[in-house]
Amino acid sequence: MILLSARDLTRQFDADPVFAGLGLEIRSGDRIGLVGPNGSGKTTLLKILAGLDDADSGVVETPRAVRVRLLEQQPEFEGGTTLWEEAATGLDWLYQLQRESQELAAQMAAATDDVPPALLTRYDTIHATLEQNNGFQLDHRVGDVLGGLGFSTREFHRPLATFSGGQQARVSLARLLLSDPDVMLLDEPTNHLDIAATEWLESYLTRARPAMLLVSHDRFFLDRLVTRIEELRPDRLDSYPGDFTAYRRQRAERQTRLSKQARKQQEFIARTEDFVRKNQYGQKHKQAADRIRKLERLEDIEQLDDFQVPPMMFGTPARSGDIVVETLDVAKGFDETPLFEDLTIRIERGQRLGILGPNGSGKTTLLKTLLGQLVPDTGTVRLGHNVEPAYFDQGLLGIPDDMDLVNAVRPPGDYDFTPGMARSLLARFGLTGDMVLQPFGTCSGGEQTKTALARLAALDANLLILDEPTNHLDLWACDGLEAALTAFDGTVVFVTHDRYFIDQVATHVLVIEPDGCRVYDGNYSEYLGFRRNNVAPESPTDEALSPKPADTPRSSDKEVGVGDEPSPRRRQFPYRKVFEIEADISEAEARKDELESQMADPEIHRDTARMQQVVSDYEIVQDELDMLMAHWEESVELN
Repeated sequence: MILLSARDLTRQFDADPVFAGLGLEIRSGDRIGLVGPNGSGKTTLLKILAGLDDADSGVVETPRAVRVRLLEQQPEFEGGTTLWEEAATGLDWLYQLQRESQELAAQMAAATDDVPPALLTRYDTIHATLEQNNGFQLDHRVGDVLGGLGFSTREFHRPLATFSGGQQARVSLARLLLSDPDVMLLDEPTNHLDIAATEWLESYLTRARPAMLLVSHDRFFLDRLVTRIEELRPDRLDSYPGDFTAYRRQRAERQTRLSKQARKQQEFIARTEDFVRKNQYGQKHKQAADRIRKLERLEDIEQLDDFQVPPMMFGTPARSGDIVVETLDVAKGFDETPLFEDLTIRIERGQRLGILGPNGSGKTTLLKTLLGQLVPDTGTVRLGHNVEPAYFDQGLLGIPDDMDLVNAVRPPGDYDFTPGMARSLLARFGLTGDMVLQPFGTCSGGEQTKTALARLAALDANLLILDEPTNHLDLWACDGLEAALTAFDGTVVFVTHDRYFIDQVATHVLVIEPDGCRVYDGNYSEYLGFRRNNVAPESPTDEALSPKPADTPRSSDKEVGVGDEPSPRRRQFPYRKVFEIEADISEAEARKDELESQMADPEIHRDTARMQQVVSDYEIVQDELDMLMAHWEESVELN
């Protein structure tokens, strides 16, 4: 079934259209990835398909009952709501049916005479709708989605205005997932998610019913979810079956085939023109005229746009000592809350260490502590001999907004660094022409990131410390950065949520886990293999991170107590073991299921007294469940 159809879409903001003549169909079960370089109009297209922007020409059609919803990168909310209330608006229609069902049940229970047939029919209809849409566990669904996206139960009823912009974007995603539309248009859904939340989202969307069209720079995410790639070009969408990896292979093969065809066509044209030149006025002039007509009928073989991978390069740095960074029993926290403790690691020259962990676990703090911008609460951090560090700040705070790009990349105090050298350096990072004379603050996020990376390259540092360097980069710029870092003859320590990037760059990963920090040899996929196989850590991180056999992860024997935060509240319930409360919850849920089954039985509605008793029992068990859940949450937190 076609859920959405677009024909001949054109959108233009200035002299040149962003795109023209686009056509697209989305059918039931489609999981489509939309790709193209930054600025190609992906977000604009999604807004047009969602009805939030108008095309200059063309038409978008959806059947009357089909619901299309867009996840925007910068959502807007009404004021005064809590986190829970905003997320739960995605289930408003089911909550309304739930309330109506309870009102009807009360009316039927209070009826002194026979219940009117219309009342019974309406109740049965609502009950069937709720049952079909899992409408008897709405609060549980909201809690599951918010928890999966990284919110704790303590945050559920906080005012939405107290959350950061990134957290509010996650609330918008939760609201969209809960609304369960027929077509989801997802614009960078993994932005602001840590790796655990991204993996949860992958699992959720894999099971989800709606068709999807999604834009993402997360190549792992695309590979796990999509079954078709649509490449956005100025005059059309090119379709490739399969995931992102398959798309890249097919595109390369197609580009090779078209290049070969174009080369053969040029050879044919050259031979034909030579024949015409020699015979146009001779005995073979009729054959020459025929060949001229053949040339006139030839159509150029179209070549695919060459999405340039910027030839990024960080140069050849001065050689550092064998040990680049060494920490001993380092601890750091804020407001008496430790982020990490007793951290002992050693990073050697040439290694590339990726740091993984949930949002708020202290990854940026750790980078700044290694760099010396923050002083550890306890322990020591030592840089090795002849180490020259350089830092990429994900907030891009080091470059003034009014500074042009040429001056932005000039090393401080280096007056021999000429504008020509700056232009050449910027060109290596994909910034050319008049663009380099723009003020930094007027550039796009991708251009700002490339400028900050070029500035690092100008410093000739031998230790690069990078905090989310792939933010705002398109897929091809990420390729360029990966190639530059793997070719870099120095040491790299980086934080990123881009799992594909970690796979391509990291030689080791440091994982901030609930029970401590551990260092594993290898990249992200190898770390996943260790985790799946439950390989026990064997040696502490205070040994050097030198290469070891692939099946031997290493870990800290002084594990950071990231999850051991001090209690923010006193106990409200008596001490009980968690598994005992979970047993009571299971028993209460079983009683609740049984009562729901009884309420679904039409026979019970003819017995007013029995109906009243069942409704009363249901309310009692629901209250008991609420109390048990609160007791369970307190026990998990404080035990």
